[in-house]
Amino acid sequence: MSLSSQPLRHRTQARHGELPLSVGLGLKSEHFRDVLETKPDIGFFEVHAENYMVAGGPFHHYLGLIREHYPLSLHGVGLSIGTQGALDGEHLGRLAGLIERYQPQAFSEHLAWSSHGPVFLNDLLPLAYDVPTLHRVCDHIDQVQNTLKRPMLLENPATYLEFRQSSMDEAMFIREVVHRTGCGLLLDLNNAYVCSVNHQRHPLAYIDALPLWAVGEIHLAGFAEDTDSLGERLLIDDHGAPVDAAVWALYREVLKRCGPVATLIERDNRVPPFAVLHAEARQAQALLNVMQAGP
Repeated sequence: MSLSSQPLRHRTQARHGELPLSVGLGLKSEHFRDVLETKPDIGFFEVHAENYMVAGGPFHHYLGLIREHYPLSLHGVGLSIGTQGALDGEHLGRLAGLIERYQPQAFSEHLAWSSHGPVFLNDLLPLAYDVPTLHRVCDHIDQVQNTLKRPMLLENPATYLEFRQSSMDEAMFIREVVHRTGCGLLLDLNNAYVCSVNHQRHPLAYIDALPLWAVGEIHLAGFAEDTDSLGERLLIDDHGAPVDAAVWALYREVLKRCGPVATLIERDNRVPPFAVLHAEARQAQALLNVMQAGP
């Protein structure tokens, strides 16, 4: 099998999607009322699909109200795109129903696996980057896109180990998946930085090897820091801190390469008051505004 770097056929759709070229926030339940009462100047909100896979309840009540005022990005964490077995058909069906209900501007999932047979591991686990995995991931993405009747965005992962049997690097693997399936790329810059530190590679070299023309959304987030068993620096993608200065620097470089792209500030742990996240969103928006204004 030859690996190709030819561009995606549906270049514009994959590159831009339908999200506004502005900055969004992950929508948290503790901020529902803040959003509805103040109508902040946020480009869009993103929610985790699995939090809404029930028929009713307060989450749906508030999301329905907020959806009337803001574009929506739906972010999956449980499809297990890289699983060795079949995708969970019931889960995919619930996802299709959720997309039909809210008509989000974008849907994204992770390049990872979370399930083995009937066991769900509640984590985003790494893959071996080889030809059998490539076939499997592409087949699963084709199934998802055919079921949802729309292209998805595939997120580059945060990893803490790599497989010795990998026959290609991560960027090459992602390029080939994008080419073969027509999916877009969700470029998580925090993940890119975390992996680059953990695996001792240069973050911009990794980013430059990705299919940047296929980026439909960017994620910015914070990380935790530890040391591994050898005393080396170890970063943990915990979404529990402000965006790090190193990630902001990567964001500036990526905007130079890609132009303006819809951008999300993620915070899933130690969630601060809404005003704190809004300030980070404004910081990202200022960088986007400079890029949109041009030289």
